[in-house]
Amino acid sequence: MTVPPLLVATARQIWRWQWQRLMDGLAPADSEGNFCRRPSQFAGRPLEPLLERARGSGRRPWLIIGRSCPWAHRTWLVHQLRGLEEQIELVLVDPDPWAGRWVFPQPKLNCNSLLQLYRQAGAETKQRATVPVLLDPGPVGGQPEILSNESAELVQLLNRWPAVGQPDLEPAGDRDAIEIWSQQLQTPLNDGVYRCGFARNQQAFDRAEAALYAALEQIEQSLSVRGPWLCGSALTLADVRVFPTLIRWEQVYAPLFGCGRQPLWRYPALWQWRARMLDQPGVMGTCYPAAWRRDYFGALFPLQPSGRVPGGPADATALRQLLQAQIPSTMEK
Repeated sequence: MTVPPLLVATARQIWRWQWQRLMDGLAPADSEGNFCRRPSQFAGRPLEPLLERARGSGRRPWLIIGRSCPWAHRTWLVHQLRGLEEQIELVLVDPDPWAGRWVFPQPKLNCNSLLQLYRQAGAETKQRATVPVLLDPGPVGGQPEILSNESAELVQLLNRWPAVGQPDLEPAGDRDAIEIWSQQLQTPLNDGVYRCGFARNQQAFDRAEAALYAALEQIEQSLSVRGPWLCGSALTLADVRVFPTLIRWEQVYAPLFGCGRQPLWRYPALWQWRARMLDQPGVMGTCYPAAWRRDYFGALFPLQPSGRVPGGPADATALRQLLQAQIPSTMEK
């Protein structure tokens, strides 16, 4: 039976209106349709006082992360690369796609969800409960305190956490370069994939996509000249900040967010950098491709209303093998 054109047009208009309302809650946009990330209530605090307070607590601080979140992945990488398991407890949360929130597999401080823990720690009602978050659980029976939930600040704080014999990912000689990379790549690349996926119209998407691929070209050129790492001979926070975005590329951002104009193997230095990063001790243990696909495709209802989740590598080992198999023969020489 043929569907009447008027019914099709009406359904499209209704769905478009509903989609805009859903996107307003998921990913706010400006008047031109560009995605605008919400600021954090806990960002912008001086790092050294936070470090002293966290170290002076009577209990180990908690680093709360979700496997699928790239911002949390940054902090997890520093936690692993610097061997902070004994100093800072890693707490995992899982997404609840039906409620749109993070939940604890087992209650923590009598809280079932991260939102409840935020409220218990005194967060404002309008503050979204996001990961990563570094939390001082406080004395038994006392009030917990959120120290920071801004990933850019947390990677610096975790790098400054005393850890004998562990690498310094922000050496004095590279700090200026690390900061430059952070400023140059945060909006077009790390946020850029979201600016593509959450663009409200074609013009906003085109702007985000152009900036995204310009950032990839910039990384490729720098690695070709200054590699093997973004700041030269040593792995730094600049690499840590970029890796979570690029390791999710084929699994999530290309198929779901529309970041597929060119495959990453078209950038040989970047491709080799990503493989090098994946082979660093502890890094594969932070990569869960099945969780990435499940949480992005299954939870981002406005982008994937069917809830279908594509197949793919189940774990980091399978992901590594798949990426190796995708290398063109011209790159292997």
